[in-house]
Amino acid sequence: MRIEKPGRFGYLVLAFLIALGFSLVQNGQNQHIVKKVIDGVTIELLNGERVRYIGVRLPRFVSPLGDYAREAEEAQRRLVEGKKVRLEFDRERKDEEGRFLAYVYQDGLMINEWLVANGYLQAVVSPPNTKYADNFQKLEKEAREAGLGIWSDKR
Repeated sequence: MRIEKPGRFGYLVLAFLIALGFSLVQNGQNQHIVKKVIDGVTIELLNGERVRYIGVRLPRFVSPLGDYAREAEEAQRRLVEGKKVRLEFDRERKDEEGRFLAYVYQDGLMINEWLVANGYLQAVVSPPNTKYADNFQKLEKEAREAGLGIWSDKR
């Protein structure tokens, strides 16, 4: 019995199937359901893992902080609670508290970015996770100039 090597077409089909399988596994592992919002910058996934948003923080210049934190939490609840999200990691994947550090997307919208752009959170540079730091700072400046959220004169 003679076994023939696959031809060029056979190798192409094999390469395609491997790439497709890798893509499906990679995408499937990165989809998570948000169980609940913990605070203005942290969510808990259905699997129990906690995720802290990269590049954002609650403002430290206001007192009391409670109103701002509640508004950020409520905005997150509307956007992610009970929904499927995708996590994008930067250089450092976990913080000292064991939380994952990530850019969180829901239906293509980056939540970190949206919270800064709408004045719910401040942008903060958190080395080594600086992939979107310049964009976050630009969005904070625009929110500040527009008087949105924490930058409102009513505060």
